[in-house]
Amino acid sequence: MLLDGVVLFPIMTREIMQDIDIKNAVKIALSEDLNGQHPDQGDITANLIPATQIITADIITREDCVLAGAAWVTETFAQLNPEIKLHWYAQDGEQLTENQPIVRLSGNARHILTGERTALNFLQTLSGTATQVAKCVQQLAGSHTQLLDTRKTLPGMRLAQKYAVTCGGGKNHRIGLFDAYLIKENHILACGSIQAAVLKAREHNSDLQVEVEVENLPELHQAIAAKADIVMLDNFSVAMLKQAVIVNQGQCKLEVSGNITIDRLKALSDLGVDFISSGALTKDVKAIDLSLRVIETLAS
Repeated sequence: MLLDGVVLFPIMTREIMQDIDIKNAVKIALSEDLNGQHPDQGDITANLIPATQIITADIITREDCVLAGAAWVTETFAQLNPEIKLHWYAQDGEQLTENQPIVRLSGNARHILTGERTALNFLQTLSGTATQVAKCVQQLAGSHTQLLDTRKTLPGMRLAQKYAVTCGGGKNHRIGLFDAYLIKENHILACGSIQAAVLKAREHNSDLQVEVEVENLPELHQAIAAKADIVMLDNFSVAMLKQAVIVNQGQCKLEVSGNITIDRLKALSDLGVDFISSGALTKDVKAIDLSLRVIETLAS
């Protein structure tokens, strides 16, 4: 997306996400546990509890983390029983500490316990993404380099994980195959050249961002000549990256990708590149350790 010559990546915020995406994701997740049945039939263990039993429970984090995924938790319990009440102690994007309460649940015991694992699965995965992103963003403090995600997301969780990236302070690369061009080696071979591929992209969608992935300095020269908006420097050595910044002279935005680790981020940003993209942010997810604890049981 271009605005007065400035490259803008789309930002996946909760406000622009369609509720239907969350509703469908939760519906599918609950169906996995309930075999497509109503919770009063599908959860045979919860049915050991009196049908009118009321409980109060807290979801807590067992480790430091950045919170992401509140809407998925809310939707889980809304689908099971809209009378379940949720009181959130924290909001998405907040830094939490070990044993900190996140949300209090009050309502039907059966339905709260039925939704426990589904809710925690969403929250632990998305908070895991946000937490890792936040750690990486800290390494870029003081630089103009922005951290980007990729399309290497868990199947069916694309929008959710990209939202979690923004909760951790990162930025979103293209959302899918429809909102920006990313011309890679095979596209170039099929089109005939970098120049031909970029020109064709401009003809098809002149208002969309055009990015070209290059693997060496001669290809960088070609991408600059073709007036790409962004050039992705794929698996460049540090020496090649330094040369690329000199060659480019600010003509295109430069993105570094390939073998990105948290230990390399500071040094890469010091080179003066605009973006660093990493698939590990969303594909190498370490879930946050969360727990639901019943704190009060009322007479049924």
